[in-house]
Amino acid sequence: MTKVRLTAARIRDLECPPEKTQVFMRDTDTQGLGVRATKGSKAFIFQSKLKNGSTIRSTIGDIRAWSLDSAKEEARRLQRLIDQGNDPRELEQAKVEAKAEAKRAKEAALLEKENRSRYTLRALCNAYSDHLEAKGKGSARQARSIFKCHVFEAAPDIAEIPAREITSHHAAALVRKVMEQDKSRAAGVLRSYLSAAFNAARKAPFDAKLPSSLIPYGVESNPVEPIATIPVNRGERTLTTEELKTYMAALSEESIADLALRLALFSGGQRMAQLLRAKVSDYDQETETLRLLDKKGKRITPREHLLPLAPMGAAIVEKLLAMAKKKKSDLLFSSNGTTSMVETTPGKRVFSICQVMGCEAFDLRDIRRTCETMLAGMGVSKDVRAQLLSHGLSGVQSAHYDRYEYITEKRNALEAWERRLDDISKGKSSDSNVLSIKRKRPLR
Repeated sequence: MTKVRLTAARIRDLECPPEKTQVFMRDTDTQGLGVRATKGSKAFIFQSKLKNGSTIRSTIGDIRAWSLDSAKEEARRLQRLIDQGNDPRELEQAKVEAKAEAKRAKEAALLEKENRSRYTLRALCNAYSDHLEAKGKGSARQARSIFKCHVFEAAPDIAEIPAREITSHHAAALVRKVMEQDKSRAAGVLRSYLSAAFNAARKAPFDAKLPSSLIPYGVESNPVEPIATIPVNRGERTLTTEELKTYMAALSEESIADLALRLALFSGGQRMAQLLRAKVSDYDQETETLRLLDKKGKRITPREHLLPLAPMGAAIVEKLLAMAKKKKSDLLFSSNGTTSMVETTPGKRVFSICQVMGCEAFDLRDIRRTCETMLAGMGVSKDVRAQLLSHGLSGVQSAHYDRYEYITEKRNALEAWERRLDDISKGKSSDSNVLSIKRKRPLR
């Protein structure tokens, strides 16, 4: 290595001979400073000995990027580090690592901020509702409604908290707020759906049947578990024959919502949610049978529920078919022809009729209860009522062995039921409508 006093001219004139790969020129004024020339480039370098006697060499930088004075200053700085007992390479590595760690920390902080704003209680409630919908559960619509009303709108501050940071105190505050509005049933439903959502997110990493979209919420426990379940008082309200007569008279034959209420009534008190999912293709005009899908409970696949309608029920469906045809829709109950009517629409209609009647409040469940109570009074057996109203038919016997559809019994019951409703509308006695239906098994 040539030792000279480095100048701009000498650095400019330094060339690497063709027979060599590199040449060096060392400064006599600044300890450790030198210039290395290769074919096509020149750079300032630093070379010195550590206190343990080992030699270190490092590149300061290209001569086009560094002036001679700045290179000298850098060489002095590196030499001072050596004089202090440090290895500049180790310090530089530590600096690089610290910079990388700072970058990782910044990225982690940004990710955490994004996750906090993304994986909130609101998002978890929506994701769980999506999960129910994907499984074809009719409860998805109710879940969305209860979350919207009693979480998103009632407590937007809690709704925006990351789901994994929701505490039992947060959950209790949500449920208590509904209870204080004297809505014990809604409070119980809210508690149930919140608990189900957190349980699904908690189990998602270990259960392939649950959607992977629930995993990023990072839920490790269910904050709803400590909250006491809310027993829902069994409804006792049934309509009197006079109230039922007034209710029927209030239902028009033109409104989709009213037709839904009429069909629910004339078909023996069917669940509104199941009726509203019916399509045009679900009705067999030849046999006057309406096919419903019972998605209630933990069924993996919906249970087929066949309704052999009596004349008045069939006439209502025929009117609905004509309306659907005019709208070019495949949905039996749709105001716009593209989406099914939501259950709250006929529910609100019942409420408005009740208000006009000025009687004790009643709702869709009370009408369903009234139907079954009257059917029982007419002599329709418990088994037939269970089949007609699709009550609890998911047991082992019903699911695997009893494949008989009770078509004859259900049709007989609905024909008698329509006669009973006709008598009520005309103010006649009910004595003539008591019947005894003997179950007939099909020939084998």
